[in-house]
Amino acid sequence: MRILQITSAKNFGGGERHFRDLAHGLMQRGHEVFVAIRPTNQWQDRLDFIPKENILFVSIRNSFGMFSAKRIARFIQRNNIDILHAHAARDYIAASVAARVAKNTKLVITRHVLFPLKPFHKIALKNVDRAIGVSPAVAVELANIFPRNKIATIENGLDVTLPENFAEAGHEFRAFHKIPVDARLVLAIGELKPLKGQIDLVLAAAEVVKKVPSAHFCIAGVDNSGGRRFRRELRRLASTLGVADHFTWLDWIEDTRPAFSAADLFVSPSHSESFGLAMLEAMASERAVIATRTEGAKTLIDDTRLLVPINEPVAMATAIAELLANEDLRAKTARTLRERAKREFSLEKFIDGHEKLYAELLEGSS
Repeated sequence: MRILQITSAKNFGGGERHFRDLAHGLMQRGHEVFVAIRPTNQWQDRLDFIPKENILFVSIRNSFGMFSAKRIARFIQRNNIDILHAHAARDYIAASVAARVAKNTKLVITRHVLFPLKPFHKIALKNVDRAIGVSPAVAVELANIFPRNKIATIENGLDVTLPENFAEAGHEFRAFHKIPVDARLVLAIGELKPLKGQIDLVLAAAEVVKKVPSAHFCIAGVDNSGGRRFRRELRRLASTLGVADHFTWLDWIEDTRPAFSAADLFVSPSHSESFGLAMLEAMASERAVIATRTEGAKTLIDDTRLLVPINEPVAMATAIAELLANEDLRAKTARTLRERAKREFSLEKFIDGHEKLYAELLEGSS
């Protein structure tokens, strides 16, 4: 199959990791993969396995990028593309127009978030052949726009293989960031913004250290707010609560495996998650997880004892302290979560789902 994946995302995040892993996995299985990305993207180096001639640089400035749609259509026709797969909401309509112009290409979109599409998408995206939700909850939301026979659920997947030096990388991570060897390290990874719930985690930390004095918290994530004001707000809050010394603050981590290796517990305090790749990484790294009861967390974690109400720092603190204080329970929980990650959310299963969906669309058209 000849497949064109398109995204206008500028920065690298969970959706872009999904995009990269899918493109790479399909190439490894012998398909010819093309990508359409914005010229000013900051993560093209992660697509270095794509031949230069298979890359289209295109600027989709808004949902009605007609000029971009024509360029995409010409690229599709020139390269005999079978499947056009769009991943970002602002690309959907341009991709829809391009598919109409190209005529013989099947159109697939993936929805990575729970936020609803606009009512006009029901008409504008009528030629979509499949709409994929990354979780059952997202698929339910898609049913407001698309007929049920056009909706599929393909959950994210990860390579769950751990490197041989996994434990050593954790020791080095702690040493480099001056985190005490005997600290009970709680890790949280995600963009710094109110929706991700880091304020709740700082509030919870103030309660946790009363019960587990050795508790230390590492919050890693990019702050895209103006002047990085949200990070400053979080640090001021930690200082006001008297727990500033219990925190390590990091920007984006290029390789997250050392951080997961160093951690005793991963926490997802988010107010909304459609899936939660960082949670899945923690599970695959054999780390216990405490998460707020988002749709993404409920998809990944089937042990309700590990899920706490959204926006309730006291409940979060209680759950964190219980696992930090009980090493046997923490280890047992971590093993169970890793087994679930291997069984339900492998990278192989993720690629299988897309490959099968594409094949069914092409078989149907033939």
